[in-house]
Amino acid sequence: MTKPQTAENKRPVPRLYLVTPVIEDAAAFSGKLRDAIAAADVAAVLLRLKNAGERDLINRIKVLGPIVQGKDAALVLDGQAEIAARAGADGAHLRGLEAFLAAAESLKPARIAGCGGLKSRDDAMTAGERGADYVMFGETEADGRRPSLEAIVDRIEWWSELFTIPCVGFARAIGEINALVAAGADFVAVGGELWGDPRGVAAALADVAEVLAAPETAT
Repeated sequence: MTKPQTAENKRPVPRLYLVTPVIEDAAAFSGKLRDAIAAADVAAVLLRLKNAGERDLINRIKVLGPIVQGKDAALVLDGQAEIAARAGADGAHLRGLEAFLAAAESLKPARIAGCGGLKSRDDAMTAGERGADYVMFGETEADGRRPSLEAIVDRIEWWSELFTIPCVGFARAIGEINALVAAGADFVAVGGELWGDPRGVAAALADVAEVLAAPETAT
């Protein structure tokens, strides 16, 4: 993932970072993922897998990876940095500075090393200094807690003004996207409720893409 190129006097449209639900049956999920990837310009997919043995995890990744990478999107594992290379993934997303520092060296320079779950500005700066390919603000913790939208926007504004490393803003709902775009996010992560949209995930992603393309006019 690279920072979008800026056209003169115009901020580029942030690209989508698609976050999957926790997946156990890769074959059953493959059709839904294929529909999602086809519905919008997706820069990367964060693949979340239910805990299993290493061989089972790799097999799931190998089922879903070609769907993502065949559309020139990056396949990023949620954790699991130790199997990224063997599974053919493009990198891993590490939650928390400690996890990032422990795994980044094994991923770099061949693979993406992203960092989220950052507790402070100092942690974010340290991740950037130690080679993070992006930082993510706004993701939900395992216990369901999450900073307020105002706090997330403040962090993104601070980062985008001072650093060139891409910033991902995590949108828990489509109604948050406008604020993340206005704050300066380079990528917007979406998932969650979109996968259960009764119209289908493709329609939901099309709505997200429309908001990203013209956030100031979206309601």
